[in-house]
Amino acid sequence: MLLVPRYMPLFLGFSMAAAACSPAAAAVIATRSYSYFAIKGKTADQLDQQLSTNGPTASGSSARHPGATKIRFGGDATYVQTGGRCRVASAKVTVHTQIILPRWIDRRGASKQLSMIWDALSSDIKRHEERHAEIARNQARVMERQILALPPQRNCERMQELVTEISIRGIEEHDKLQARFDRIEAVNFQKRMIKLLDIRMKTSGGAG
Repeated sequence: MLLVPRYMPLFLGFSMAAAACSPAAAAVIATRSYSYFAIKGKTADQLDQQLSTNGPTASGSSARHPGATKIRFGGDATYVQTGGRCRVASAKVTVHTQIILPRWIDRRGASKQLSMIWDALSSDIKRHEERHAEIARNQARVMERQILALPPQRNCERMQELVTEISIRGIEEHDKLQARFDRIEAVNFQKRMIKLLDIRMKTSGGAG
């Protein structure tokens, strides 16, 4: 089963500033990086054991995983007070994802069958982690839209409270979406692997 630890060290922090009267501006800034951990082995059991001992751990747990995606949200907003009401002038939501993947460093000399199994597994791990990153980016866009849709408030202190509430609810919803994705993936893992291996077998003309 592929599990992903999610690291959420930052809530969205929004600042209040004066701004000229103009339509509210928005920006979601998403960045993504990759890092790798090494595994060795010449058999499927050895590779599995290496994933279990060398893989990343989830926050607060000693369990190891074959891949992970660290996620960090941030952001800021500016407000403008006109006509006795405060509105959002601009909002920027940031999300950085770091995808951690395994790298088989002594593949040379391994059997064709083991290489085929590894290619299927590693591609599924990568797809899984990139989907976690996509979920985070999508949720950042949702939070941005919700912030920009806030109606004018009696003062900017109240507006800032509402923006903070949206950010907290948005991160809570993000965690639920990620957990739901993991549950679905866990159920379908074996079926996906069988399908991937079948495709690779047909493409290569069989394992030797």
